[in-house]
Amino acid sequence: MANLGLQFTAVAVPVQMYALTDSSLWVGLLGIAGLVPLVAFALWGGAVADVMDRRVLLLVASLLMWSATIVLFGLTAAGLTTPVLLLVLTAVQSMGFGVSAATRGAIIPRLIPTTELPAANALNTTAFNIAMTAGPLLAGLLVADARFAAAYAVDAAAFSVALWAAFRLPALPPIRSDATDRPAGARPSRWRDIRDGLAYIAATPVLWLSFVIDIAAMVLALPRALFPQVADERFGPGSIGILYAAIAIGSVAAGLTSGWVSRVRRQGLALVIAVVAWGLAVGAAGLAPVLWLAVLLLAVGGAADLISAVYRQTILQTYAPDELQGRMQGVFYAVVAGGPRLGDLRAGATAALVGPTVAWVGGGLAAAAVAVALAVAFPALARYYPSPHRTR
Repeated sequence: MANLGLQFTAVAVPVQMYALTDSSLWVGLLGIAGLVPLVAFALWGGAVADVMDRRVLLLVASLLMWSATIVLFGLTAAGLTTPVLLLVLTAVQSMGFGVSAATRGAIIPRLIPTTELPAANALNTTAFNIAMTAGPLLAGLLVADARFAAAYAVDAAAFSVALWAAFRLPALPPIRSDATDRPAGARPSRWRDIRDGLAYIAATPVLWLSFVIDIAAMVLALPRALFPQVADERFGPGSIGILYAAIAIGSVAAGLTSGWVSRVRRQGLALVIAVVAWGLAVGAAGLAPVLWLAVLLLAVGGAADLISAVYRQTILQTYAPDELQGRMQGVFYAVVAGGPRLGDLRAGATAALVGPTVAWVGGGLAAAAVAVALAVAFPALARYYPSPHRTR
């Protein structure tokens, strides 16, 4: 419900910004306003989640997001919204989302048995992609008539359900073990905690490889910044909606048929194969002469992307000890949020130099090639499988 509601705001804010300014530059500034605090607070929130009750932290972060949505609704209903206020409230929401996303990711392995984590992550990712598909379609019905306040009201109502669910969670205090190297009596420091988390990743090839391969997949292959131009020049303006929905549709289909993911032992190899399949499917979609084929291939890429996301998250949740899970999830969501935005920049800049087709197809092929090269040069990830004796 929360993700579905968030999509109403995610669609309404940029449309409202354009209505206020008649400027795509202002709309672009929303991305920067959201990205910087999201990355910073995902890292910081993950560190905090390792030293305090995760249920309490989730409630505080969720209340911050809910309050920003309420303010958006009130200002819009009163006709007081300005471009600067939209930027500020987007930043506030991103702060809350960064903390809550890292905290939710750290909560899952405390509630779910290790053997069920792949299935749980598949379900979670599928639900997110259903929201990514249905939310924009439903929100479009409201914002088409400039009913922005109604869109924010739907988000606030949906998020109230999420707040109730967070309140119903059990207490989740931190678990300490010998894995931490902080001296007894040392003064706590969130920034040192962040450095410790990053150092742990840097010293663990399986983890940093899983992050690098995801960054390569999104930065090199994600073609969504090219959809408007391709729709205009190749498939027609009416194709834009289905192009944006195609990857999420494939992810939903994969999630609904993902009962097999828990039975895969070579999770690292499965992750590499999924990223290669993502890159090849996206690259092929860029060559499709007809819309239905492009959508089908993008959906195949979306299915592969869901599988890679499931195994990236599962590896992270089962490899790192519990007292590091918050920091690991903070880095995870910073990568998840930053990679696609950098991918938009890469795609747009490359298209300006060599055209959309080369930018699209070349990016997909490059992502697949980088995934193979990483697997060959650093075999730790491809060889990884979860140990039944590993403790969280």
